Amino acid sequence: MFDDFFMRAIVGGIGIALVSGPLGCFIVWRRMAYFGETMAHAALLGIALSLLLETLPIWGVFTVSITIAMALYGLEKLDRLSSDTLLGILSHASLAIGLLALGFMTWIRVDILSLLFGDILSVNKTDLITIWGGGFIVLALLFSHWRSLLATTISPDIAAAEGLPTKRANLVFILLIALVIAVAMKLIGVLLITSLLIIPAATARQFARSPESMAAMAAGVACLAIVLGLNGSLIWDSSPGPSIVLGAFLLFLTSLLLAPYVRKLRKP
Repeated sequence: MFDDFFMRAIVGGIGIALVSGPLGCFIVWRRMAYFGETMAHAALLGIALSLLLETLPIWGVFTVSITIAMALYGLEKLDRLSSDTLLGILSHASLAIGLLALGFMTWIRVDILSLLFGDILSVNKTDLITIWGGGFIVLALLFSHWRSLLATTISPDIAAAEGLPTKRANLVFILLIALVIAVAMKLIGVLLITSLLIIPAATARQFARSPESMAAMAAGVACLAIVLGLNGSLIWDSSPGPSIVLGAFLLFLTSLLLAPYVRKLRKP
């Protein structure tokens, strides 16, 4: 019989997986993996800000993530450096500043490892409410803007010509990433958040035949990775966060092996 803390970890992890899977599909489609990583690294600076101002971590992470995204948007307009260069600068700078800020806060005891790699086994009932409540908001916004997000992903020019709100869709997309990172950080950590967004989506892409099916399959793969990772952590006494990522990676490798056979079966 599983202990209460383990069941809370499962429930919390699934709550994040149901959101990270569909949202991760847009990150994969838009080739924005490095953007997601930059936002995740900025989360550590958000934690430092929330501790300094004595506010809830989710608000500090959300605020800093949005600030970093807006800074990137402004720097790209200068047209002097490529997007990947700017992302690299912002990613490592925000991570370094966050670590230094936490180090200087000697009056606060901070577990750096749990921030970097997560501590999903410490999830409590309040965290579950935050995770599922935030997840519901993310999914509601995602599906209400699904058409404009998808059209903007395929071709921003065509989407604009059809009168779709492309700028609002891009802003909503950034807000959703920031919110998911803020909610998920405690579970799998700053360094591993992006993996739960990207790997399940990449796995689902091997089999999906439509954007909607890929989003649903990505959510299922992410849920399975959570269950596999936590059970593996329980059996081998390993760190839960990296175990979840390893579970997702093994599912991805399995998809690479099975995808050719599935395609053959689908051929008329």
